[in-house]
Amino acid sequence: MDLTAESHSIPLSDRNSIPLIGLGTYGDPHTTPKGTAYESVKVAIDTGYRHIDGALLYFNEHEVGQAIREKIADGTVKREDIFYCGKLWNTFHPPELVRPALEKTLKTLKLDYVDLYIVEMPTAFKPGDTLYPRDENGKIIYHKTDLCATWEALEACKDAGLAKSLGVSNFNKRQLELILNKPGLKHKPVSNQIECHPYFTQPKLFEYCRQNDIVIVGYSPLGTSRDPSWVNLKCPPLLEDELLVSLAKKYNKTTAQVALRFNVQRGVVVIPKSFNPVHIRENFQIFSFSLSDAEMKAIEKLNKNIRFVELLMWSDHPEYPFHDDF
Repeated sequence: MDLTAESHSIPLSDRNSIPLIGLGTYGDPHTTPKGTAYESVKVAIDTGYRHIDGALLYFNEHEVGQAIREKIADGTVKREDIFYCGKLWNTFHPPELVRPALEKTLKTLKLDYVDLYIVEMPTAFKPGDTLYPRDENGKIIYHKTDLCATWEALEACKDAGLAKSLGVSNFNKRQLELILNKPGLKHKPVSNQIECHPYFTQPKLFEYCRQNDIVIVGYSPLGTSRDPSWVNLKCPPLLEDELLVSLAKKYNKTTAQVALRFNVQRGVVVIPKSFNPVHIRENFQIFSFSLSDAEMKAIEKLNKNIRFVELLMWSDHPEYPFHDDF
C-alpha cells in the first residue's frame, strides 16, 4: 500500500473509504478554552488532514463544524473531501432517540450528513438529555441495552442519507457478533473504534475484525493524558519507550510519528488528538518513511495487553466491553 500525504484512504466494506489518519477533537469541556477545537481543525485541514473525529459528548461540534465550513468556503477543500465521524452517546440508544441524536449533531455542525456515525459505547444509560444521569448516591443510572434495535435505527439513518457509513466503538467480539448475526442485517458495521497502540495492539480483536472486513480505528494511538480519574497509570508512558526512541532517532522522526506509522502500516486508522499546532502538523508527517518488517515485528512485541483507557467507573454495567478477552 503506497501511502502519501495526498492519498492515504483505505476502503470500507460499504464501498466508501476512510483516511488512515484523522484529528481527534476531544478536550475536557471544563478546561479547554473556547475556540480551541475551531482553531485546531483549521490547522489540521490546512496541514492535509481530511478526517476529523468528533462527538456530541465533546461539546465542541459547533466549533468543529464552523472550521470545516470555513475551509470549504475558502476553497481549501470540498465537502466530499472531508470525512467526519460523529458518535451516538449512551443516553440515546432507544431506537426512537437515535435519529434525533444524529440530527442534533448535524444541526450543530451545520452539515447535511456525517461520513461515519458510530455507537460510542455498547453501554446504555438512562435515556434522555442528561448525558450522565445519576441516582441520589451519585451513581450512573444504567439502561437495558438492545444493541440490535439501536442498530436498526442507525440503518434507517443511513438509508435516509444522514450518514454515509455506520460503525461501532469499544465493542468486543461478542457484541460485534450480535450485530453481524442479526437477522435481516441491512448494513454491517464498517469500523470498530478501540484503544490501539504499541503497548495495546489488540491482536485477537484486530484479526477478528480483519476477517469480518471491519476497519479498526485506533483511539489513544500515542497513549493518553495521565489523568488518574480515567487513565490506568500502571501503564508506563508509551512515548518514552526505548525501542520507539531508537527508531525515532534512526529515521529522524519523533516517537509519536513512529507509533502512528506502526498502526497505519498495519491498516489501523489513527486519530491522535492534539490542540497543539506543532503536534498537529508533526503527527501528519508519517508518509515520508516506512518501518521494515523486522521493525514492525519488534514493535508488535512491545504489546503489554494493558489498557490506558479502562473506564472502570462503568465496569459493573452488564454490557461493559472490557471484561472479555477480546
